[in-house]
Amino acid sequence: MFKHTGLPNKVDPSSKVPLHNQVEQLLRTLIEEPRYQNGEFLPKEVDLANHLGIARNTVRHAISKLVNEGLLIRKKGVGTQVASRKVSTRLDSWFSFSREMQAKGIEVVNFELDLAALPASDEVAEALHLQPGTRVLQLSRLRGTRKGPMLLSISWFHPRLGLNGQEDFNKPLYQLLEEQCSVHPSISREEISAIAAEEALAAKLQVETGAPVLFRNRLVFDSDGRAIEYNKVYYQGEGITYSIDIERK
Repeated sequence: MFKHTGLPNKVDPSSKVPLHNQVEQLLRTLIEEPRYQNGEFLPKEVDLANHLGIARNTVRHAISKLVNEGLLIRKKGVGTQVASRKVSTRLDSWFSFSREMQAKGIEVVNFELDLAALPASDEVAEALHLQPGTRVLQLSRLRGTRKGPMLLSISWFHPRLGLNGQEDFNKPLYQLLEEQCSVHPSISREEISAIAAEEALAAKLQVETGAPVLFRNRLVFDSDGRAIEYNKVYYQGEGITYSIDIERK
């Protein structure tokens, strides 16, 4: 049983308002509590049902309504949380994720940071204009905010940059490349699509298998037009929105 939350001990079965609507309104009040706004998981469905003296399916119905509205998110095997406010980023100018979030006053958390020197796959070799099998540095980062992961980013860097894996990749990436490699990332050629999260990716992003994920595939060039980074980013569907101004000609 969960601790006292300010919820009444029961709903009113004699009311003309359906039970699931009553529970929905109670949940709307509950999720405004600071602890839930700060990332604490909601009480379990069964505990809420016992507390209110109703069927678990009624609670599930109410929670599903708020999930569909984007106010709550279910994390498989973990629980239900208040959804983070979406982070909006622009397409007509770009920085590293760290720089974009810093500009918005959002603290970036690295949940995982892995480096490995690996033979380039055919896909990576083609993107960076290398021979397949050429060893390249691969950087994988699971990133987000204190509320949880928001994205998985995987980058492969051209060997001419001279990266050896000893660099501080907790720094904003393009700042690091400018300082350590004396290159200026200038152009990002991007493709953005929606995909369904396969099991391993879903576990990383703490979403259900098959949940919608925003996939960003990009190739970054320096000021001389040479490819320096091939990058794949997978964003939680509820975590990021992109905005762009389009001028009518």
